[in-house]
Amino acid sequence: MTDQMLAPAQAGSIENAIEFLKARFPDAVQNDTRQGFGGVVVQPGQLLDVARTIRDELGFDYLSSATAVDYLGVSDHMEMVYHAYRISGGTPLVFKAQTSRENAVVPSLIDVWPGVDFQEREAYDLYGIQFPGHPNLKRILLWDGFEGHPMRKDWHEAYYEADNKPFDSRWPKGYVRRAEELNVFGKNVKYPADLDLSRLRDNSEASLYSGMGMGVNVEAFEEQGIRTDKLVVNLGPHHPSTHGVFRMVVTLDGETVVNLEPVMGYLHRNHEQIGERNAWLHNMPFTDRLDYISSMSNNLGYALAVEKLMAAGARYSPPSYRAEAIRVLMVELTRIINHFWAIGFLLNDLGAFFTPALYAISEREKVLDFFEAVSGSRMMCNYMRFQGVAKDLPERIRSTANLVNDRIRDFDTMDYLTTLINETMPRAIDDMDRYLTDSEIIRSRTIGVGYLPPEMAIAYSAAGPLLRASGVAYDVRRAEPYSIYPDLDFDVCVRYNGDIYDRYLIRLDEMRESVRILKQVLPRLEKSKGEPIFTGNKAIYMPRVPVGESYGRVENPKGELGFYCVSEGDPKGPQNPWRYHVRAPSFINLTALGAMCKGHKVADVVAILGSIDIVLGETDR
Repeated sequence: MTDQMLAPAQAGSIENAIEFLKARFPDAVQNDTRQGFGGVVVQPGQLLDVARTIRDELGFDYLSSATAVDYLGVSDHMEMVYHAYRISGGTPLVFKAQTSRENAVVPSLIDVWPGVDFQEREAYDLYGIQFPGHPNLKRILLWDGFEGHPMRKDWHEAYYEADNKPFDSRWPKGYVRRAEELNVFGKNVKYPADLDLSRLRDNSEASLYSGMGMGVNVEAFEEQGIRTDKLVVNLGPHHPSTHGVFRMVVTLDGETVVNLEPVMGYLHRNHEQIGERNAWLHNMPFTDRLDYISSMSNNLGYALAVEKLMAAGARYSPPSYRAEAIRVLMVELTRIINHFWAIGFLLNDLGAFFTPALYAISEREKVLDFFEAVSGSRMMCNYMRFQGVAKDLPERIRSTANLVNDRIRDFDTMDYLTTLINETMPRAIDDMDRYLTDSEIIRSRTIGVGYLPPEMAIAYSAAGPLLRASGVAYDVRRAEPYSIYPDLDFDVCVRYNGDIYDRYLIRLDEMRESVRILKQVLPRLEKSKGEPIFTGNKAIYMPRVPVGESYGRVENPKGELGFYCVSEGDPKGPQNPWRYHVRAPSFINLTALGAMCKGHKVADVVAILGSIDIVLGETDR
């Protein structure tokens, strides 16, 4: 077998890459032969060597996702699942490392792909998996005093009722009660057994501050012998320019940033645990609450992941062309309003308090009017469905008068869309470009600030405008096309300077490309009138999903949004996800924040954070 080993240059396809790995590491790499699963399983002892081969010899230089899974009661092991891509495009190489639940240890891949940093900390925090070699392994979403690791299948909260919904207390008899009725105040949380609340002295953040200039070693001496004082300050979590309850622990030498560590989790509500209790369809409205500026796009990413699993079933029918056209209409409108919002609040961070933001918000409202008419909601749209969408486009966009002087809206839907796409949005984008791009203040505050070189952007798993503004033309819509994007003519926007200014410019570029896409969608909507918008069985409220795994990803406005789903535990097809994991671009894009801020001033930190464009609902989940 060794003599016939494929050369790396020949290992172009995923199948050839897998054969190459099996030949190179015959005792460490095996096919994942479980029903509905793919990729390879790697022995943890050789994981680092295999990972370096995957990156350096096979060219999978972009690690998108690292996911922990607990298979308690199935095969009683823990598993780390990695999705690696070539930045040139194509499908992923999926490789996995399995470990025992009692002593869960997997070598850290941070030296191979630094972008795994926060993802390994998340797996440690929520599953208790140890990653030897990780330089900063500690909790990231929960506080240090939290009892246990809540994503393990044997962890139960104080108000635990059942593993899966619908709960027996609610279904089918319909007796409804709140969990708090059985848990009086003070009994609805768990604390570590050795914790005495009466003598509590919180030192949970001692590890965070250690080595950052606190304590007696606050004075540093330069080589010239000039004494300077280093100061550690907190930006956030209630600072308005942290875009939510987000905090940065910053070490300063005067006004210059020496070190910066993001601190998150203040908005964590165990979204993924809720997702594994819910039935498959129940999760759709929960995805709205991730990036709540982009709920339509979130819906699509989750729908694609579950549809990949459902496609293995005998009764699956793919969405109709009209449903796919409507999906693209919704997500491209979402991209435009997200970038309007991002640019408006970036100007807030630069000091132009709210005037540019209000211009951006006023344009966003026109799209939200359309979303409300179609889905019934302006922000939490809950619109996509497996195998289609919830409703077709209405004939008219109407409103009713609630007060005496209310203005009544009554438009033909296609006329409204045509005007919005061909006139209103292009004019608003041009106006913003004209008002801001050549501003002396904006240019002086953003050009050369927050530089992220292309090789670092790839290594840190950056995605979306953050990645493309560093000269990397990677867009999931082209790299691994989905929906009707292969039928559409558009360019992947790219800028090459990797600074705040280019991250601003690329969002303008992408808005114009979205308008270009939408102009192609309009005739497709006219042509597909009368087609069904849902191809599933309406009588089945909670579908059974075939056993297996899937990773559905979309190019969200903030970057790659991925959903890793596992259907397991019932050979007939479970009605609840075994594993539901969100690859959140806001979360992973923050990995490079510290490196981008070093050497800059305090005022620059706020602008650099704003140029990444995060939403804490997605970051913390």
